[in-house]
Amino acid sequence: MILLESHNVIISDVLSDRFQKASRADIQFVDFDSVRFHISTPESKTVVVLSMSIQCWPDLLKYGARQHLEQQYAGYILPEASTEFEYNVSLAIDLERLPATEEERAELVSHLSLLKRNALAAPFLGAFEEQKQLQANYKDAAGAQQMDLQPTESKGELKVINYRDGEAIFVRASHDRVTVIFSTEFKDETDRIYGRVFLQEFVDARKLQSLQSAPQVTYSNREPPLEIRQIPGLKRSEDVGYVTFILSPRHFANPTQALQTISRIQLFRDYLHYHIKCSKAYMHSRMRFRVAEFLKVLNRAKPENAAPAERKTISGRTFRSR
Repeated sequence: MILLESHNVIISDVLSDRFQKASRADIQFVDFDSVRFHISTPESKTVVVLSMSIQCWPDLLKYGARQHLEQQYAGYILPEASTEFEYNVSLAIDLERLPATEEERAELVSHLSLLKRNALAAPFLGAFEEQKQLQANYKDAAGAQQMDLQPTESKGELKVINYRDGEAIFVRASHDRVTVIFSTEFKDETDRIYGRVFLQEFVDARKLQSLQSAPQVTYSNREPPLEIRQIPGLKRSEDVGYVTFILSPRHFANPTQALQTISRIQLFRDYLHYHIKCSKAYMHSRMRFRVAEFLKVLNRAKPENAAPAERKTISGRTFRSR
């Protein structure tokens, strides 16, 4: 099995090559979740344009994705009017104005290859900030009330990111946690069985002493969790599963931890289905191996057809014994 990375390898390789030597480019490719990229040099070979199209862009816009990308890629992001046609965001990199040192150039390539991660990070970062504000308000309300009364639990906005057809990510902040819910659809019956096994292992694995700091994970099949049950149009069938992650404040206590958490949780769905396919491939290979071994045993067990022996009588006549 391979290790899935948050950055896009093609972006990293192409830009690293163009940073060494400017040349024409017109490359289109697709990342996970049908996210499309286009690297081109439409006007000059010294100006590389990186464009991205992501299905859930209208949802991300509501949660500040454009503003977040403008902060992350200041000086590179093009205005909305200049964005490449059929794409949601475009970056222009002038190869004649690159950083001076190799380390700075490598850092810039790494940052540009995280374009998808940074776009999807906006609703999560907003939920983390919202949780801190709700926590402060909750403490103030608790101090103002009498000791024998509990303050009312407050919740933030429910953020819905429809990142795939029929699948979505739900993010909601509370005063003591941020809840992230994945809805995933298993279109094949075998995938559904494997998915249930894997997701149940997520729930059971946290019982280990070494994983007590990991987020709490719950899994429900068919019925959506209570946090999103009021949303109209949710699918309720055996093909749909809901995975809930409970992120505590320690998982996003500082910007570095927050970005690491976002990077890992964004890849959850890709890892789940990747492991399902790898498990199916392994099972098929083992089945083929066992069938080949059984055929060898059967071939060795076939009796040889020996030719009938010739015998002679006393008078000299011959006959064949059976």
